[in-house]
Amino acid sequence: MELRPSPVIGGVHHLTLDQYHDDRGYFMETHRSTWLPATTFVQNNTSKSDPGVLRGLHYHLRQEDLWFIPFGKALVTLVDLRASSPTRMAVEQFELAGPRAVHIPIGVAHGFYAPVETLMSYMVSGYYDGTDELGVRWNDPDLEIDWPVEAPILSERDQTAPKWADVPPELRPS
Repeated sequence: MELRPSPVIGGVHHLTLDQYHDDRGYFMETHRSTWLPATTFVQNNTSKSDPGVLRGLHYHLRQEDLWFIPFGKALVTLVDLRASSPTRMAVEQFELAGPRAVHIPIGVAHGFYAPVETLMSYMVSGYYDGTDELGVRWNDPDLEIDWPVEAPILSERDQTAPKWADVPPELRPS
């Protein structure tokens, strides 16, 4: 496994996972506690997205994520919303698929566009807490995100998320 810090957003880590191939296919470890020892993941979730779905942008004040895609691919978009971060408001986009994963720290907004049917497996450092499920409008012009789609399939939550300028101070990452 290779762990690399993001060249764009501080605290984000990109992981390239080792695959062990044989005549049957391959075996791959997708998480070890020693890879990110400062983070304890307590729950694993899976979402299935049909082609054309965009999920996000979501962020948390108390939770980190580790994303891995076992099937399909996604255009991942991250935005550093942390007021004290030297990379504040930086945007990073990349394709996530195959033997790669990404670690997303607290305060970094995250979303993805699925151009094909996609399974996303995400480990989280906290159990579900509705008060920590925060969001920002996916197409907020102030964030200057270049999505490859103009009319994605969105949840009601993502359709009605506020623009960053409208998020109250108490819901902004420090």
